[in-house]
Amino acid sequence: MISFLSWAGLAHGEEKNNQFKVAGKTFEVPSSWKVEKPSSRMRKAQFKNGKAEIVVFYFGAGSGGSVEANVNRWIGQFKEPKEELSAKVEKAEYKKSKITTVSAKGTYMSGPPFGQKVPMPNHAMRGAIIECEGGPIFVKMTGPVDEVLASAKSFDKSVRSGL
Repeated sequence: MISFLSWAGLAHGEEKNNQFKVAGKTFEVPSSWKVEKPSSRMRKAQFKNGKAEIVVFYFGAGSGGSVEANVNRWIGQFKEPKEELSAKVEKAEYKKSKITTVSAKGTYMSGPPFGQKVPMPNHAMRGAIIECEGGPIFVKMTGPVDEVLASAKSFDKSVRSGL
């Protein structure tokens, strides 16, 4: 009976929780990503996948800072120096959009931009900056190293799904 109800709901085109819309684009996300209410007005979408948190930011054209500034800021959210984080920055083009991905692992300093930080050892970050006509879209996943590494491929697939 439950499977029939699930199928019937999809057949009528009800809103699904496995996507988010930002900047006129719709991104698909894995069903394991649980929708959360964004914890700040800056966040356009927020999800939880196990202990990993996925957040989406969009500020519009000409806002949000350069790709390089955001890459440096994200890497700077770790306690250790960049050389000790196994940090990796990759640039690619996908369907006419430029995507910069950032990965790092170490002690993540969790907390609001100008507030108290809580050290989170053995954590990782996977981030993506999608350069769009209407301004960049920022998607960032942080959490325990094993969870972030296990979710990296599905994260990348989600980032590309709206382009």
